[in-house]
Amino acid sequence: MIKGIGLDIIEISRIKKADEHDKFRLRILSDRELEEYNKLSNIRKIEFLAGRFAAKEAYAKANGTGIREGCEFHQIEILNDELGKPILYFNRQLVNGFVSVTHSKDYAAAQVLLMD
Repeated sequence: MIKGIGLDIIEISRIKKADEHDKFRLRILSDRELEEYNKLSNIRKIEFLAGRFAAKEAYAKANGTGIREGCEFHQIEILNDELGKPILYFNRQLVNGFVSVTHSKDYAAAQVLLMD
């Protein structure tokens, strides 16, 4: 049964501006996501960060909580399996749900479907 669905879209230029200082990415990404981020080229880093931001916002919307104490950015993780499929974790626990992340030249978007 579907528990919730969330969708978010973000302008990549807004993320690029916010990421001029390390504080933003350190607030958004988990330690495991930061490891993946650091392996990427500069252009891919911004896409990755924008996609993760959108996915985390979408998760919070699907969960019905929004980003707040108890549901913070660093608690939500999107890691990829061996085929590249994004997998959702909350507090390092696998989430029963699905996430899809996409990028274009100007936007990143994500959709999350949570299951009971």
